[in-house]
Amino acid sequence: MSDETAAPFLSVVIPAYNEERRLTPTLDRIKEYLSGQPYESSILVVDNASTDRTTEVARQAGVEVMGEPRRGKGAAVKKGMLAARGEYILFSDADLSTPIEEVEKLLRELRAGSDVAIASRGLPESKLVKRQPWYRELVGRVGNLLVRALAVRGIADTQCGFKLFPREIARRVFPAQRLTGAAFDVEVLFIVRHAGWKIAEVPVTWIDSPETRFSRVRDSLDALKDLFRIRANWLLGRYRI
Repeated sequence: MSDETAAPFLSVVIPAYNEERRLTPTLDRIKEYLSGQPYESSILVVDNASTDRTTEVARQAGVEVMGEPRRGKGAAVKKGMLAARGEYILFSDADLSTPIEEVEKLLRELRAGSDVAIASRGLPESKLVKRQPWYRELVGRVGNLLVRALAVRGIADTQCGFKLFPREIARRVFPAQRLTGAAFDVEVLFIVRHAGWKIAEVPVTWIDSPETRFSRVRDSLDALKDLFRIRANWLLGRYRI
């Protein structure tokens, strides 16, 4: 793992809200994988106003921890992406539905010339080991149609919580991010696309977590409202980077 002074090759940012139970196996798995790689790495957990022992568990695992008092995954991801020091910065969901090993596929896309690489459950080559319940898949499909129409065309899955950015691009994109809710991924990709950077959508292995924090009614309605906020922010010139 990285030392105190050298910037690591890869930083992994994990937003976490009340994840005391799932966090230990997730961090153990990530640390095990990264320890076997030929590059320096670091892990940063951003505690998103948890009311349980999330921060304590992360510290016991020996990783860096930051607090984010504003509720919302987008707020936690933004804080972590701006604080991480790696040459490449990955944000990953705490449930590790996308196995950490899949980061190598994303790294290959960046080395091949793409500017940002994102994991996708929506491509024919994607391997869904355990699928979501049918109603969540239906909500996802409808939501993606709206995303394509209103914000980011040509991407099959904007919401998979496994995205890789070069540090230089992250430091330009995430200060412009305004949303903290379910649609923050769409906003970030909207900013990337309108800045002229190339997004590689990468098929990955994915395993549904039965303990998802997603509320299909509340979060879907919030995300729909946020799609219109993204368009309004763009028209008002708020995404200049």
